[in-house]
Amino acid sequence: MTSFTRTLHAEWTKFRTVRGLVLAMLLLPVLTIGFSAFTTSSPGCPTVTGATGQPISTACSAITGPGGEPVLDQFFFLHRGLAARSSITAAVTALTGTGLQPWGKAGIMIKASTRPGSAYAAMLVTGAHGVRFQWNYTQDKPGLPGDVSAGSPRWLRLVRDGDTVTGYDSADAVHWTEVGVATLTGLPATAQAGLFAANPLTADGSVAPFGPATALLPGSTVTAAGGATGRFAQVSLAGAVSGGWTGSSIGSGPAAPPGAPVGAFALSDSSNASGSDSEFAVNGSGDIAPDLGFANGGQAIPVSQTLDGVFIGLIVAIIIGAVFITAEYRRGLIRVTLAATPARGQVLAAKAVVIGAVTFVAAVIGCAISLSLGIHLLRAHGTVLAPVPAGTALRLVIGTAVIFAAAAVLAVALGAMFRRGAAAVGTAIVLVVLPWFLAVAAVVPVTAADWLLRICPAAAFAVQQTLRQYPQVMGDYTPLNGFFPLPSWAGLAVLCGWIAAALWLAACLLRRRDV
Repeated sequence: MTSFTRTLHAEWTKFRTVRGLVLAMLLLPVLTIGFSAFTTSSPGCPTVTGATGQPISTACSAITGPGGEPVLDQFFFLHRGLAARSSITAAVTALTGTGLQPWGKAGIMIKASTRPGSAYAAMLVTGAHGVRFQWNYTQDKPGLPGDVSAGSPRWLRLVRDGDTVTGYDSADAVHWTEVGVATLTGLPATAQAGLFAANPLTADGSVAPFGPATALLPGSTVTAAGGATGRFAQVSLAGAVSGGWTGSSIGSGPAAPPGAPVGAFALSDSSNASGSDSEFAVNGSGDIAPDLGFANGGQAIPVSQTLDGVFIGLIVAIIIGAVFITAEYRRGLIRVTLAATPARGQVLAAKAVVIGAVTFVAAVIGCAISLSLGIHLLRAHGTVLAPVPAGTALRLVIGTAVIFAAAAVLAVALGAMFRRGAAAVGTAIVLVVLPWFLAVAAVVPVTAADWLLRICPAAAFAVQQTLRQYPQVMGDYTPLNGFFPLPSWAGLAVLCGWIAAALWLAACLLRRRDV
């Protein structure tokens, strides 16, 4: 048996023979499960109001996209039936609206049906991001840059060949550029094609043109930030066209503010058998995007919310880690330990390995049960949960357990530095728990929260992010809504850096100081 193995065995024996430490470790998963269940509840859904201020809806409703993910699908659609081999072309001459958002949009679309969540592909102009080709809520490709106007229109075209839809744009209707290709599996023989407009929501009825979205807190009220109005010219459909123009409010989207034009109307009508019309205006509110929960006016809740109660278990882990070493200083037993093992660095390393391993196992149990129980409770309340793959759920449990273990190891290192339990516990809580709480509870400004979760050990909580951030989706991407400034691996790297530095400093002090 090597010297370190003997030291490791001795430290494990110390831990398992101290009843208080064992009981506290058994209490860790119990408290984690209990407080996570207590904090897991249905947060309620935003109340959507119409033009008169009367609520349109307060009930949660899950709209599922082609991939099974929750989506937002609220806009105005002026459409006709279009066959499997066909195309639609239009020139967009203006995009206006009170409170037009950067991702406010208007353009042409081919959609499987008018059912919210059905597959689609669209060529569109935006408030501040030029022409885009978007499909199936999550996909986006850029086209021509710049704003649209009567003097600088954008010609858009969608060509359908069975399930394949190709998007093109042009600045002069002569030279066309392919922007992207989408495969819409299961597109019916006759799909719906036409003109649409949408403008994302803001909170509390405020209008914030070209600014970030305001966080939507549980139970808040959202209204339209003014409808987006797109003006279209030279609208033409090629191929077999069925039915006349029909206007539909997809998804029962919120009404526009008083005085705003609603729906669609012909500015000049020269319709003929080929389906060509000269000029239309289409107004709509809402968004066509993934449902990222309250971050972008949606309702889906990230499953990481089921672990909101872990901070209680973290505090227990920190206390156990600190007591594991400071109790020896308090009782004078550290002299015996260091006399038996003169290699003081080995003693510190063995304590860190033992407390880290035991805490990790207890935390895995607590986090796994908290996740499963929390999902059950949220679904029982009718809450819309953003689905996650099994691998992501595993990362959520294992990663959070790693944070527990690392916090306990940090407390051991701080205990060796301060030799006082209260100082070690207080410092560890300030470094690990407090920054996370300040950021998630939105106690500090967003900029300060961003830096706290980049440089503090609490950066490791990025491992709990399960929602994807989409560049083409306007939202409040803050910890309040389940988003972190670093990717999970980078957050864990920051934590590991802190642990390594703390252990090194503690080892140096342990070697140099008398006991």
